[in-house]
Amino acid sequence: MIPLRDDIPRVHTPYAVVLVILANVAMQLFFARLHPLAQEHFYYLFGVVPARYLFPDWAAFVGFPATGALPFFTYMFLHGGWLHLILNMWMLWIFADNIEDVMGPARFLGFYLLCGLSALALHLFFNTTSTVPIIGASGAVAGVMGAYVLLYPHGRVLTFIPIIILPYIVSLPAWLFLGFWFLSQIFSGLFEEMGAHAAGIAWWAHVGGFLAGMVLVRLFIKPERCYYCEYKGTRRDFRFD
Repeated sequence: MIPLRDDIPRVHTPYAVVLVILANVAMQLFFARLHPLAQEHFYYLFGVVPARYLFPDWAAFVGFPATGALPFFTYMFLHGGWLHLILNMWMLWIFADNIEDVMGPARFLGFYLLCGLSALALHLFFNTTSTVPIIGASGAVAGVMGAYVLLYPHGRVLTFIPIIILPYIVSLPAWLFLGFWFLSQIFSGLFEEMGAHAAGIAWWAHVGGFLAGMVLVRLFIKPERCYYCEYKGTRRDFRFD
């Protein structure tokens, strides 16, 4: 399912969301100019390799430099290609403007980064010995989605559902769209734990980010900016044109 737009009005210009998107695009433009071998090195240096931090003796043996916690943040701005980037940034654009509305730009940036760190923590828990770098903004974006479903459960999401070759577009309540997405990440992670073929997707990072977003949103929200969310019971009915 691909969201096309939601029906919650935006009150403030989402400066922080735009900044995050531009930072991700700038990183991808820089990355695309690198030689393929340099790209691989970049992934390993600035993505997060779980074994690098959980087995420091091994990391020193294979030659990882001591870059500290920097990759914990830079991994959120690296992607495996333009399609990976576009999908993540599209989901961010659909849902994040309303989250920034209730937080303000500075708080939103802090919230976004903490969701990304929480996503990484759960991924590390389930992948302690992995030598594959985790990259991508999807864990942090999942945090935005978790906050959205808590604040706007009855918002409507215009959704594209590909059924074989027939396009199907339907308006779904946010709780259904995001709830289905969240459950699909849990089941995918469980199937992978049971030995299913790995798809190269950090399912548990998505789960961790989503749960973190639901918890952290209450710490970052400014109630006086909650214009349409259900935090104050001020949700109004809006419909697509």
